[in-house]
This record gives sequence, C-alpha cells and structure tokens, in this order.
Amino acid sequence: MLLCTVGVGVLRWLAISIHCPLSFESFTKPIRYLGLVRKLNQYQIQELGLGLANRKSIFVSNSSKRSIVANKTVKVGLVQLSCSPDVAENMTKTIAGVREAAAKGAQVVVLQELFRSLYFCDVEDYENFKLAESIPGPSTETLGDLAKELGVVIVASLFEKRAEGLYHNTTAVLDADGTYLGKYRKMHIPDDPGYYEKFYFTPGDLGYKVFTTKFGNIGVLICWDQWYPEAARITALKGADFLVYPTAIGWHKDQAPDVNDEQYGAWQTIQRSHAVANGIPVVSVNRCGHEGDMKFWGGSFVANPFGRIIFKASHDEEQIHVEELDFAKSDQYRTHWPFLRDRRIDSYQPITKRFLDEE
Repeated sequence: MLLCTVGVGVLRWLAISIHCPLSFESFTKPIRYLGLVRKLNQYQIQELGLGLANRKSIFVSNSSKRSIVANKTVKVGLVQLSCSPDVAENMTKTIAGVREAAAKGAQVVVLQELFRSLYFCDVEDYENFKLAESIPGPSTETLGDLAKELGVVIVASLFEKRAEGLYHNTTAVLDADGTYLGKYRKMHIPDDPGYYEKFYFTPGDLGYKVFTTKFGNIGVLICWDQWYPEAARITALKGADFLVYPTAIGWHKDQAPDVNDEQYGAWQTIQRSHAVANGIPVVSVNRCGHEGDMKFWGGSFVANPFGRIIFKASHDEEQIHVEELDFAKSDQYRTHWPFLRDRRIDSYQPITKRFLDEE
C-alpha cells in the first residue's frame, strides 16, 4: 500500500508540475503494469485518473480501503410514499419515484422501510411471512437493473427470508452499475403496540455496515436503530460519508396533537444528534399515509453535519426530493468541533454492560 501511495503521488506531482491532464488510460496503464492498483475497484481507479486531471486528491485508507474524496458532493434522493396492500403496485410506484429522483439529478436514492407492502408489523399474523423474499432475489434484480439504467445507487429496505423460519428486516444496496453490493440486517428490533417486529424479524448478525459506492461511502441503519447513538457512532467510525435511515414510523389515529409533536420532535432530534456527534450528514426517509390505526408521519429529512435541518418533507403528502450533500463540510465541522479527537476510548468499557448495577 505504501508503494501504491508513493507511486500515485509521484505521477500526480509530475502531472501537476508539467500542467499535463493525464487521461484515464494514460494514467491507469502504467499503474496497472506496476501492480499498484490491483486492489482498487473500477470507480476508485476511474476517480484517481479523473482526479489527476482536475488536480483533486483521492486516497485509499490503509485500514478500511474506503475512498476519501476531496471536495466531493453527492445528490441524494428521498422517496417518501404511501403504500397499498398491492405489492406489485407498490413496486411500480417506487420505481416511478426512483425515476423521478434520478430525473431531478439524484445520484443516490434512498427508499423507505419495507416499501413493497403495508407496514405489516402492526399485527402478528403468520400470513405476512409470505411477503418475504431472498436477498439477493427478485427485488434486488429489478432494482439493480433500474440502478444500472439510471446510473444511480439505490438503498432498498426489504423483508428478507434467509432460510425456512428465519427472517430479517434488511436493507440492500445496489451500485450505480447495477451491482449488488451487499446488505445490512437491522440490529435493534422493537416490540411495542403497533410495532410487533420481534414476531417477524431475527436481530441482525452482520454487524454495522458501510457500503463503498460510486458516489460515496454510505452507512446504512434502519428505523429503530435511530434511537441508539452507539449504532451511529460505530457506523461513522467505519468510514461512512453519511448515514441513511429507511423508516416506518407514525402516530396512532386517536393520539393527542401535543403527543404527536413531542414524538416527532424526539425522533428528529435523536437523529440530528447523530449528525452532530459524528460530523456527517443524516438522511432519514419515512413513509406517509394512513394504514389501519396508524398515520405514518412522513416528515423525511436531511440534516447537515452539525444537525441543522436542510430539508424536511411534508407530514401528509408523498414527496420526491433531491438534496445535495457536501462532504467537505464534514471535515470543516470535525476540525472546528473535534469530538472524534477527544474521545476517551479507554474509558468506554462499561457501555458493553446492560446496566451498571452494584456487583
């Protein structure tokens, strides 16, 4: 890796010194010959070549092999929709939403939690297990083709059937060339009135995940994970450029307005705090509409690396929105508010206990 860094650095210095914008081929051929980039993926190689021409620096971390792109922005599409009992209709509607987001310039499109169906976890019903599918499977194949056609990354929340009698609440990531990059299985599973997820989902066992895509490193978490700062911290420490939370959450139809306001405020605040504590943007995409006794509160939003809301969707209406994120802002906030620098990692062992009772 040192040889790769030195070799790339020399070539970059030469290119800048003689004002020679190297082409992709002229740059990559000698490096490939030297075996300096054999471990880089196609997007990292391409961006290295383009970075020389634009005098931008792109490096690969020795520890995580994740691309670090200077002065890079990404346009993220949020697809907030209502759902019906018709799975095919929901998929068609979602595909239309992805197309609309792409037409508005989105490079990454984030879908709401379990977008293929109504939020079935409001009841415990064995028939609902029939909604599950393998991952990769039919939906990832459909969305992979769509991602390739549009040149966008798609973050898709699905009901995964892992094996007979074994199910997960899972999010798959499709890269901009249609490649299935992998999945994250929801780690925190709720069991509350109207949210009987423990009946359906086994807790995730893949750990916290960051996916290196054409347009950046995406840290994926799901809904109930939102309330746990530990999950956001670990995902950020794994190199995420931003966090995404596919979500399904709402108010009971008979709930008092002041309780509704308090609950939405808490939901938004905890996620904004993840942005502040980790110095990276947060994108949260919720569903909307009435389902049974629940009014899903929509209100999808984007927070900048210091927790400021830069976009908030309607509580009542379907909405497709594209927001640009500037990764350089993360460096700015992390430099001026160096929370990561000042972490006392030697003192955090107690956090691994359930509760700190007297022994």
